[in-house]
Amino acid sequence: SIKVDREERPDIDNVYMKVCQIMTGSGGWPLTILMTPDKTPFFAATYVPKRSKFGRIGMLELVPRVKGVWASKRHELLSSANQVMDALKQVTEESVGGELDESILASAYEQLLNTFDEDHGGFRIAPKFPTPHNLLFLLRYWKRTGENRALEMVEKTLLHMRLGGVYDHVGFGFHRYSTDPKWFLPHFEKMLYDQAMLAMAYTEAYQATGKEEYARTANEIFTYVLRDMTSPEGGFYSAEDADSEGEEGKFYVWSQEEIREVLAADDAHLIMDIYGTENEGNFREEASGRKTGTNILYLKTQVRSEQLERLENIREKLFAHREGRIHPHKDDKILTDWNGLMIAALAKGAQVFGEGQYARVAKGAADFILETMIESDGGLLHRFRDGMAEIPAYIDDYSFLIWGLLELYEATFETRYLERALEFHEEMLDRFWDKKNGGFYSTATDAEELLVRSKEYYDGAIPSGNSVGMLNLVRLARMTANPDYEERAAILSRAFSGHVEGLPSAHTQFLVGFDFAIGPSREVVIVGDSGAEDVAAMIEAVRKEFTPNKVVILRPTEEDSPKIDDIVGFTKHQMAVEGKATAYVCTSNTCKSPTTDSEEMMRLVAD
Repeated sequence: SIKVDREERPDIDNVYMKVCQIMTGSGGWPLTILMTPDKTPFFAATYVPKRSKFGRIGMLELVPRVKGVWASKRHELLSSANQVMDALKQVTEESVGGELDESILASAYEQLLNTFDEDHGGFRIAPKFPTPHNLLFLLRYWKRTGENRALEMVEKTLLHMRLGGVYDHVGFGFHRYSTDPKWFLPHFEKMLYDQAMLAMAYTEAYQATGKEEYARTANEIFTYVLRDMTSPEGGFYSAEDADSEGEEGKFYVWSQEEIREVLAADDAHLIMDIYGTENEGNFREEASGRKTGTNILYLKTQVRSEQLERLENIREKLFAHREGRIHPHKDDKILTDWNGLMIAALAKGAQVFGEGQYARVAKGAADFILETMIESDGGLLHRFRDGMAEIPAYIDDYSFLIWGLLELYEATFETRYLERALEFHEEMLDRFWDKKNGGFYSTATDAEELLVRSKEYYDGAIPSGNSVGMLNLVRLARMTANPDYEERAAILSRAFSGHVEGLPSAHTQFLVGFDFAIGPSREVVIVGDSGAEDVAAMIEAVRKEFTPNKVVILRPTEEDSPKIDDIVGFTKHQMAVEGKATAYVCTSNTCKSPTTDSEEMMRLVAD
C-alpha cells in the first residue's frame, strides 16, 4: 500500500487521475488506484470507505474480491488493464492544431459571461472556486476592448468574495473555496497559491479602477502571508488545514457569547450586527444541517469608510483572542512552484503599492530557492522540508519561478533576477520542450518514467505550467529581442489550439499570454541614475497605470552598476538625454523618439 502526496508528486497524480477519468468517467480526491506490479492500473475509484455502505464498496470487501479475481480471472483483468493503457496513450497524444486569432478572446469572454453568477459574482453555482486567472483575463479583455461588462464581472466577484465567509475577516487571507453560491460557507483550508493569485487579481483591479477596497484586500492578504506563511528560511509554507481539534472550521467560528466576553458591549453589538451573527449560530453541521451555535463572520454590505478605524481596533482584539485557540495544522513544506506564484504576487504588489517590504520578502524567498532548492547539476528541486531539498522539479516549478523572477526584476531592477530567469528558461526548454509537437511536458527528460509522459494545459484551481510558460516566452521575447522565444510561443499556441478552441474559458491564463503575444505590447526602457528622483518618478508613472502587456527595463547610467546591455542587447545605444531620466517606448524592439517627460512617456505607452 503506497500513499502519494499529490503536491509532492503531481506527475503521479496527473497520470493516474487521467486513468480514473477513463475508467469511471470522473475523478477526484482522495484517489484510489489498484495496479499490477508493473504499475498498470486495473481498478480506479475516489473515496473508498472502510466498509461498504450506501451502494459504495468498502475496502474490507474490495480487497478479498480483488484477490479472488486476481487468482481466477487474471487474464481478463490484465486484458482490461491493457485497454485502459491504450486509452491513456490516446488521451495523452498531441497533434499540432491551427493558428488561434483574436476571436478566441471573445469566445472565452462569452463563455464566462454565460456562466457568470449575476447575484453573487463568480462562475457557476456551487461549489465556487476563486479561479483568479479568470479575472486576470477579464481585466485584459476589458483593457483591449473597452467592454465594461468584463470589468463589472471582475468587480462583482472580487467584492462578494471579500464580503463573504470565504474571506477570513479576523486574520485575513482566503479559504480554499465556497460550498454555496453566496461565498458564505467555506472549505476552511487556506492554500498559498490562492493567496498569491487572488492578491494579483485585487492588485490589478486596484490599478484598473483606483478603488481603495481592492488595494486594502491585497495588502491584507500579504499581511497574512508575511505573518503566518513565511518560514524562517525565507520561503513560504504551502497551506493551513481546515480542521483543528478534529472539527472543520472550529478555529475560525464565533459564538455571540464569546464575542461579548472579548469586546465591550457597544463593540460587540456592532460586530454581531455588521458580520451577520445569530444567537443560535449561522454555521450548520454539514451532515445534519443543524445550527451549531457558532457563526462564520461575513459582511452583509461594504464597510463605510468612517467605520474602518473602529472596526480595525475591534478586529485586532478578536485576532489576539483567537490566537489563544488551538491552531489548524500548518503544512510547512515549501514548494518551488507555489513560492514562484507568491514571489510574483509580492513583487507586483511592491510595484503597484510602492511597498518596499514586499520586495524584500519576495527577494528573501527567491534567494532561498536560488541558494537551497538547486541540484548539484544546477537544476531546480521541487520541495523543501525539515532542512532537506528533494524531488526533481516539474514544469510548474520552472514556469512559476520564472514568472516570479521576472516580476521581481521589474520590482527591483536587480539584473541577477533576470539573468536567473533566462538561465532557468533555457534549462526548461532543454528538459521539458516537446521537440515534435511543441509545448512543455510535465516532467523532465531525465525524470522517473511513468505510464506516459503527459502535458498539462488546462487552467484549473491554478494555472498550468504551459499557460504560464506561454506568458514567460512572450515577456522574455520582448525583453531580450530573441526571435526564438517568439517562435516558441507561436508553436506552443498551435500545439494547444485544439484544446483552447474546444473550451476557451478553461484556458484563461493561457489566453493572458496569448493576449500579450498578439499585442499591442510595449517595451519601456528607462535610462538614468537608478537612485535619482526623476528616474523614480518615471518608474512610478509606468507602474501606476494598468497596462499589463508591457515590460519595463531600467538601464542605469552609474559606472559601477551591472549593465543590462549584456542581457538585453537592444538597449546598448539608448542614452540619457541631457543627463535626465529618459524613456524609450518601443514596440517589437523598434523604439520611438526618447522623452524626458513622464506624461509623454505614458501617452506613448497608451498610443
